[in-house]
Amino acid sequence: MHTPPRASGGLAALGVLALCFLMNALARGVGETYAVFLLPIGGETGWDRGALTSVYSIYMAATGLASPFVGLAFDRFGPRVLYLFGLLSLGGGFALASGMTHLWQLYLSVGLMGGLGIAALGMIPASALISRWFDVRLASAMAVASAGLGTGTLALAPVAQLLVEHQGWREAYVFLGGGVLLLAVPTALLPWRRIEKGRVAHQTIQPVSGSIGRGGPMLAQAIRTRPFWALFGVYFFTAVGVFAVSLQSVAYLVEHGFAPLQAAGAFGFTGMLSIVGMLVTGAAADRYGNRITATISYLCTLTGIAALFLVQAVPGFALVVVFVLFFGVSMGARGPIVSTVSATLFAGRGMGAIFGTIATGQGLGAALGSWLAGRLHDATGGYDVGFLMSSGFVLVAITLFWTVPELKARRERHA
Repeated sequence: MHTPPRASGGLAALGVLALCFLMNALARGVGETYAVFLLPIGGETGWDRGALTSVYSIYMAATGLASPFVGLAFDRFGPRVLYLFGLLSLGGGFALASGMTHLWQLYLSVGLMGGLGIAALGMIPASALISRWFDVRLASAMAVASAGLGTGTLALAPVAQLLVEHQGWREAYVFLGGGVLLLAVPTALLPWRRIEKGRVAHQTIQPVSGSIGRGGPMLAQAIRTRPFWALFGVYFFTAVGVFAVSLQSVAYLVEHGFAPLQAAGAFGFTGMLSIVGMLVTGAAADRYGNRITATISYLCTLTGIAALFLVQAVPGFALVVVFVLFFGVSMGARGPIVSTVSATLFAGRGMGAIFGTIATGQGLGAALGSWLAGRLHDATGGYDVGFLMSSGFVLVAITLFWTVPELKARRERHA
């Protein structure tokens, strides 16, 4: 059973954790609705799948490439500036998408502005904030924040599908973008000085044994270490495998006879199960170590991909259920592990910039995976090659946990 994370800051710490959870839910939930928009935009404009998935690739590339700068901005300006920028960029981008008539406008609004906004709202500021408030059960706290990613997908994917069906995709973008913009007002009024300060003991926290220097490494030092690039690789290879499948899953199911709302619902439920997976992963990593926990999660991912692959050969909903269960429970499950290892090895003033740069791997991997999947679909007329490619990248990610010692250890607990 999952044990709620504890922290010296009591209710204040839990409030910060709730804030990080909600911002993650909003960012990922709004961003991942693009899977619902693929077919209706393509139907109106006539653009092929490769062109449409390239928008998502730009969105993820922008998220990844912005990540180091988001980390630096957190270290320099604090979370208030980042979160407000993220809300304005994401909300403004999606609102502008409602009026687009050319592909480049979708690149700019959903791709660039959406990607920048999500980077500023996601796990980079969340990881830096949580590391200031939690030390006991740090992995569990990271998992709770990461679970916001799945919550947002669960809540907003079906909502977006209903809006598209009843109002049209342009009006759906107005609704999503406007809602995000309105949240900037209450966000600006939060007690940011207290939130940013962290608990009293934060000023005396030192990196664990094995970190660089008593005050913690800065980015220039961290990038010369093996764990940094191993964590970058975990994010990159995992993202290629996962996002090549997740972005195409709604369209794939629709093309194989499922109703659009059923397909969007299945996609949303993978988000719901990812909440469970992230929470379980955080607790399991604290108890059993990263290597075993990560390996089991990757095997679940591979099982889910195989089930989705077989849907085309075996009619009915049974294999969709298998896909949702296994792919969903493992989607995002590696995030708490990477966040925790980063916060443990690289604790200090440079944490924001270091984790932001590591997170670039996820953005670049997701961009490559979604782009390759779209191009392979257009080139082959199907999804088989894309699914096989995804599985290969997942296998590469597994090997990092078995070859890099710093990734396998169980985090020591402190009273």
